[in-house]
Amino acid sequence: MLDDLYPRVQPGPPRPSEIIQPRVFSMPPGTERYVVEGSGAVLIPVEAGDQVTVINDEGGQVAEVVSADAKGRVDLGILGATPNAKPTGLQALLTGSDQSLRGFRMGLDARKIDLADADALRLFDADTRAKAEETLRAQRDGVVVIAAPGEAMDIEEQNTTTPLVVLIKRATIKSHVKFELPDPLADIQDDIRVHTQTAEAFFVKAGDYIQIIDVDGRQCTDFECFSARKLDKGIEHALDVTTTRTLMGHAYPMPGLHAKYYDQEMLPLVEVVQDTCGRHDAFALACSAKYYDDIGYPGHANCSENFNTALSKFNVTARPGWMAINFFFNTFLDEHGVMYADEPWSRPGDYVLLRALTDIVCVSSACPDDTTAANGWNPTDIHVRTYSGKETFQRSVAYRPTPDAEPKMTKQTGFHDSFAKHTRNFIEYNGYWLANCFAEAGPIEEYHACRQKAVIMDLSPLRKFEITGPDAEALCQYVFTRNMKTLPVGGVVYTAMCYEHGGMIDDGTVFRLDKDNFRWIGGNDYGGEWIREQAEKLGLKVLVRSSTDQLHNVAVQGPESRDLLRKITWTAPHNPEFDQLGWFRHTPARLHNESGTPFVLSRTGYTGELGYEVMCHPKHCAEIFDAIWEAGQDHGLTPMGLEALDLVRIEAGLIFAGYDFSDQTDPFEAGIGFTVPLKSKPDDFIGRDALIRRKEHPQRRLVGLDVDSQVQVDHGDCIHIGRAQIGEVTSSMRSPLLGKNIAMARIDVAHAEPGTQIEIGKLDGHQKRLPATIREDLAAFDPKKERPRS
Repeated sequence: MLDDLYPRVQPGPPRPSEIIQPRVFSMPPGTERYVVEGSGAVLIPVEAGDQVTVINDEGGQVAEVVSADAKGRVDLGILGATPNAKPTGLQALLTGSDQSLRGFRMGLDARKIDLADADALRLFDADTRAKAEETLRAQRDGVVVIAAPGEAMDIEEQNTTTPLVVLIKRATIKSHVKFELPDPLADIQDDIRVHTQTAEAFFVKAGDYIQIIDVDGRQCTDFECFSARKLDKGIEHALDVTTTRTLMGHAYPMPGLHAKYYDQEMLPLVEVVQDTCGRHDAFALACSAKYYDDIGYPGHANCSENFNTALSKFNVTARPGWMAINFFFNTFLDEHGVMYADEPWSRPGDYVLLRALTDIVCVSSACPDDTTAANGWNPTDIHVRTYSGKETFQRSVAYRPTPDAEPKMTKQTGFHDSFAKHTRNFIEYNGYWLANCFAEAGPIEEYHACRQKAVIMDLSPLRKFEITGPDAEALCQYVFTRNMKTLPVGGVVYTAMCYEHGGMIDDGTVFRLDKDNFRWIGGNDYGGEWIREQAEKLGLKVLVRSSTDQLHNVAVQGPESRDLLRKITWTAPHNPEFDQLGWFRHTPARLHNESGTPFVLSRTGYTGELGYEVMCHPKHCAEIFDAIWEAGQDHGLTPMGLEALDLVRIEAGLIFAGYDFSDQTDPFEAGIGFTVPLKSKPDDFIGRDALIRRKEHPQRRLVGLDVDSQVQVDHGDCIHIGRAQIGEVTSSMRSPLLGKNIAMARIDVAHAEPGTQIEIGKLDGHQKRLPATIREDLAAFDPKKERPRS
């Protein structure tokens, strides 16, 4: 009866929101996670009772473990372990030239740890399965050193080095949950703590470096600076983000040739050298009293007033609101031009490294905003370190292949120095610096060299994974769309890799090195992660290990590439002779003769021309390049960059991830339906059922367009018939050879027949349009692939 008198309500107390977030923010209390990169090492302080678990992430990787006490004496008894080896692999790493181990070396020196006569505990071997783990427990306080050593990979044995994951479960959970500062990048000059809801001002000499660190993650910091010499004259010209965006033509200056910030007189003040977060803001003012007053928080601490207080010692005039770089601030501009924000992307220890281009006075804040998600609802500290200008830091940005992965900094390929002799125009591509174009030629001349003579280009960022073990063929048959059972030893096949719903993870090539040995070469790290996940899920006896850092490659392409490479290539009698190497075949080879430097030669490419790819260990790259370069002088060999590569691949109808396909696109929609042999492949594979359905009920098709206009066409431009949008441009270029604009586009199947007249929309898609016609073939150049087959 009471139910009739009172309305029904939702029973019980409220439930907390469920949020799936990276592991660094969701680890159990007292648990820490470290990643030891292949051919790397870490040093971790431990206390009595702490549990140390070493996980063989990809399998097949040896671990060397050393522990030492507070006085630097090496003693494995700290971990309750008995030595079974010498740390020869770790010692070899320390005597090498890898600058990524600099912080580790500094940690050893600071603790006076000498590994010359040390004993070690050796864990795992070459046959250890992925995710295998060993656990140790600290018997007393000290430090533990864990290394993932390894020598240069033998390109035939596929013995690459891979990461180890270390989990530390602390016996005593600290009363406050905070993250430790990361190791310094070099010897520190100034160490400045910007406590939460405050700001600090400081002076930096021209050439010195400024590292701004988000200690606990998801904490914003506003940064402003002035020319110190101008301040001496009473001129208060602050870093001006509007001037910077205008000069740079970009919202976020990044590390590289043009990554600078200017004042209002266009004087460069700082440049960006490294960035591990990749998401910042320079749109709006630092938070001010007015901002908080207007949203109902009068008197709230704010960055602008904190700036005024900190800068007063440099006699800088107070302002009600300060323009600033808002590092780690995650601001969006939506499709209507409205600005809004969400939690920062920054993780604990993320940083931005700047270099002062003149003497500057700087100010950094720890933003006090606890009224929005701007600081993850929990304002924390910012830390600033400065380093001498005598230090050398490689320009780099970070990326994470998965949300739980450690940041990977941009690297130079083994061929970088060889190409740098011909250009300084490098751009970040897939975690590496690659040449965009070359000073002497330029993209159009490089393009013609590829079509008429020969070119050499760096494609080392392609991701390589070694797939080995008795179940290797079965795994490849299941994760790739092509039929791996018909792939011969020495063969290469172009294939797609799909999710269960048919969307593409990646496209790439599979090399068969032996009966149970394969190599996957694709465009991204997640492809290898996905393959490994499937192997673990199925319990297959196979290792899937990354070898990207062990195998760098150049492409030698063009009509004269065969005559060029014939001069320098030697192959063993049981392998094909150079002229016997057919299209989509590969072979181990050596420079000049039987004792020459080893490399892998494949007759593959991404240009639509006759061509080859040459793969070798990074330590051999300079020698390989010099040999190719010398042999190429009689063949018009020209270095080629990414701009020219984009021209030739679009002309040849070759697709590119993020432009012509995504995980929402199946191989049929991406124009590579030939990689899905639904009727001839005898075994099931991931996505097969979905691909059958999508093939029988197609929605869109990738087509080639001839554009009846010289006006530039861009990726993403809408395509219309009348008022209705029926597709979009995926890739486009002005063809020097054909003398016209061409494009690839994804179009609704109702309008995808060759000869159909369509219109490409510019501006809002209606006020300006360019007429175009759907071609017979996706490729505008050599659609039958007669040139690469020749």
